[in-house]
Amino acid sequence: MSAMIEMRGVKKAFGSREILRGVDIDIRKGETMVLLGGSGTGKSVSIRHIIGLLEPDEGNVYIDGIKMNGAKKRVRQQLRSRMGVLFQSGALINWLSVYDNVALPLRELRLAEPKEIDRIVREKLQWLGLMPAMHLLPSNISGGMKKRVGVARALTTHPEIILYDEPTSGLDPVMSQVLNELNNKLRAELGVTQVVVTHDMNSAYTIADRITFLYQGKVRLVATPDEIRNSTDPIVQQFINGRTSGPMQIDAGDPTAKKSNSE
Repeated sequence: MSAMIEMRGVKKAFGSREILRGVDIDIRKGETMVLLGGSGTGKSVSIRHIIGLLEPDEGNVYIDGIKMNGAKKRVRQQLRSRMGVLFQSGALINWLSVYDNVALPLRELRLAEPKEIDRIVREKLQWLGLMPAMHLLPSNISGGMKKRVGVARALTTHPEIILYDEPTSGLDPVMSQVLNELNNKLRAELGVTQVVVTHDMNSAYTIADRITFLYQGKVRLVATPDEIRNSTDPIVQQFINGRTSGPMQIDAGDPTAKKSNSE
């Protein structure tokens, strides 16, 4: 299966803080790849490189064989148009209804006529069970529903790739599982390529085809969920089991870790 997303030798530092220290990742077309690791290991920074919001200090990022970093504005926009992004907060606009939040990308990018926009929005709301909430404001819906609205909005442009930053953060176990099942539904029914940043081990095991474990800005292991569970790497085992003692060090890229280490 060909790689849809490739990171090759990607390095990124913010001042003296090295976040990515030579990351190589291949994400296959149609698979769900989970990026796993502690705070400051470079998971969200990796996603921002894939989207093209950050430029690597060294290395390259390819989307379906086309280089994202250093690309001309037109090429970058074309690549981004193939992606949907679900931010941790859902990133909904508070004064717009659920319907208008979902319609926003289509309207802003002028991708369809009003009648077609209405059809697409209603289709996504129906598919995600959001029709009863279509006229409500984000302040009047639950956290889990906000996440689904974010997914609906991401789907309006028919993306080939969806990127998620901590999608189950702040959700109770039941709503987390609802979102996990939605993630699997997107892969099975729409065939989208998905990249998911998470600390939620249950979610990682439920949705991942493969898991990339990042540690101290490098890829330590790429494996299936079963291989991760059965890994003999003591650092991987410490992380997935949430143990406070073991060989794992707090990553140098985490500024809060620097503060506590200096105290």
